[in-house]
This record gives sequence, C-alpha cells and structure tokens, in this order.
Amino acid sequence: MKSRRNYPLLLVSQFLSAFGDNAILAVIVGQLTLMQKQGVISEVVLRQNSAIFTSLLFIPYVLLAPLAGYFNDRFAKTSWLIGGNLIKLVGACVCALSIWYGYNWQAPGYIIVGVGSCFYGPAKYGILPEILPREQLVKANGMVELLTLLAIITGAVAGAFMVDRLSLLLCYGVMLGVFGGSFLLNLLMDRTPSNPNVQLAPSIREFFGHFMRLLQGKRLGKILVGTALFWVCGATMKINFQPWGLNVLHLGSNLQVSLLGLWLSVGVMTGSMLAGQWHRVGDLTRSRRYGFLLVGMLLLLWTVEPWAFWRGWFYEWGGMRLLVPVVGLLIANGFAAGLFLIPLNAALQDESEPSKLGKTIAVQNFMDNLGMLLAGFLVWSCTRLTLSAGQVFLVLAVAVAVVVVWLRIPAKLTETDPL
Repeated sequence: MKSRRNYPLLLVSQFLSAFGDNAILAVIVGQLTLMQKQGVISEVVLRQNSAIFTSLLFIPYVLLAPLAGYFNDRFAKTSWLIGGNLIKLVGACVCALSIWYGYNWQAPGYIIVGVGSCFYGPAKYGILPEILPREQLVKANGMVELLTLLAIITGAVAGAFMVDRLSLLLCYGVMLGVFGGSFLLNLLMDRTPSNPNVQLAPSIREFFGHFMRLLQGKRLGKILVGTALFWVCGATMKINFQPWGLNVLHLGSNLQVSLLGLWLSVGVMTGSMLAGQWHRVGDLTRSRRYGFLLVGMLLLLWTVEPWAFWRGWFYEWGGMRLLVPVVGLLIANGFAAGLFLIPLNAALQDESEPSKLGKTIAVQNFMDNLGMLLAGFLVWSCTRLTLSAGQVFLVLAVAVAVVVVWLRIPAKLTETDPL
C-alpha cells in the first residue's frame, strides 16, 4: 500500500533542497557582481567566473552518475533523499569557510553541494512511481518540476537579496537552516523498498550498458537528448542573465538581475502545468513544435540588445526597473520550454523498466548535467570569442534549432527500444 504522506513531504523537502542549491549559488556568484562594481574584477572576468562557478554543481552529476544509479537501486530512495541533504549540509559548511579563509573556499564547498544533489536527484524523481499510481505520473512530474523551478527562482532571488544586504556569515547560516529543514522532512517519510540483490560492480557495468541501450533506442534515446536540450537552454540563460542584465539591460543590483529568472520561471511553470493537462503519458506528437517555438522565442530575446525599443517601455518603483517587453519575452521563452520538457520526462519514466528506473533517472541526470556543463562551456567560449551577452542567445537559438530538426521522436516504442 502506497503511503499517503510521502508525496506531500517529498514536495516540500525537494522545494527546500532545490531552493538551497540556488540560493547558495546566488550568494557565491553575487559576490562577483559586487567585486566588478568595486573595480576588483573586469566584465570579462565576471562572465568567465560566473560560467565556471555555475558549472561546478554539474561536475558531480557527470562523474558520479553510475554510483547514483547504484545507490538509488540498491537502497531505499528515501535513504538517499536524507543522504543527499546531509551531504549538502557539509558543502554549505565548507562554503562558509570562505568567510575566514578566502573566496576560493566556495568552489570545493559548492562541488560538495553538487555531490549531494547528484544523489538526491534520482531519488526525488525515481520515488514517484513507488508512491503514486501510474495515472498520476504526468501531473506529479509537472508538480515536482513546477516546485523545483519555483525553488530555483525564489532561491536565486533570495540569495541575491541576501548577498546584497546581509553578511556572509548570516547568508550561510540561512543555507544551513534550509538544507537542515529538508533533511528533517525526509526523515519523516515512510521508508520505500530497497533491493539488496543489487551489487556495485555489476550495477556500474549495467549503468553504462543501460546508458548505451537508452541512447541507441529510437524513442528513449531522443527523449534523453530532448530533456538535456531543455537544461542546456536553462543553464545558458541562467549563466548569461548576470552579464546581460548588468551590461545590456543596465540593471543595478544582484536582486534586479535575479528577477530576470523569475519571469522565465513563470513561463516554465505555466507551460509545465498545462503540459500535464494537455498530454497523456507518452504523447509526444507536439514536442518538435514546442522546440521550434522555443527557437523563435530565443531569437526574439537576441533582438533585445540591437533593438532598443524592447528596452524603451519600463516602470520604475523602489529603485528597481521593470522592462515590460523583456518580461513578456522571458515568460514566452519559459512557456515554450515547459511545454517541451514535461511530456518527455513522463514518457521516460513510464516507458523505462521499473526495476532499472533508478539507473534510467541517473542516466537522465548524467545527460542533463552534461548538457549544463556544455552550456557553461558555450557561455565561456562566447566570452573568449568576444561575443556580447546578447549574442549568446543567438548562438543558443541556432544550436537548439539544429537539435530540434534532428529530434524526430517515433510515435510509440519500437522493438529496438529498451523495455
């Protein structure tokens, strides 16, 4: 019998955990903005370091994905919700050492937070089929994605606010409280099943074998590429918002820059909710249309830099500037991205073998975070090539268009797909 309390506890705990991931990054990267304003670093250094620090979270996902799959198949997924948050608490403590021993201590601390996220991620998605009936998977995925995206933006806004207004000691004290709250909520969950027959060495071999079978599948392979494409877009935009907001939109603080992500997330959340209502599990007939819609929105976002009229209609209140047309473009970009992602996520979970779902989600996390590392490299490379922050959106639009042209997902599983 499925526990009734696990799902609401999962939703709140995963919100807090994702909130902490993004708030701590905003505190780390926000210090770069303050250093640029003080003349300590240049705009180029800010853009490069922003890309590097943002990418640190993704490195553990790429390196530890096989282990994450093993642990989530071998042990109860509730155990790794707990374990992931415990590791994040350690990472936040290491970040806090930067207060006394210098800025660079934040890099190893944030990597440790990434290790916790690496083990937490497969558990929070893989646990859904264990605690909910199949017919609720699309809506549950939409809700988890919605809350995760809400946590991403509110965490980024809260972190930006804190680094602008509070001491670093207080900032990291808040982070410890957030991760600790998520940890305690996971302790309250009813334990889910474990599988003691899963062994480490065979599991790692199976991970890479499963990885190759998924990629070779005519349907699931393209679904994985599609979900990774979403996160390439999200990470590129997230990394690029800081220099774009400061140097193209001429926003004045970390808080104002962080609000750009708010409008993007409003669109993603809206698209995610509607995708859960509009599509049955496995219905991917409109995925490419949503992809091309996203390309069009990215191209319009690129025009914000050369076409001044996008920036001409704005409101000022409380010392903050609201660029109304830009807000509309960001919401439209997020809306297209949300419609694109949610049906892909649900289809991947539903069509994967239940006994290997932990590995499937770990493979997905591997692909998604490899994509986000690629996003960091893309922004860093554009900076090295002296492209402006606005031109980064043009490069991204071209890259997405190329992938979407290739992304012809079969209407149903074929015999060559892993089951």
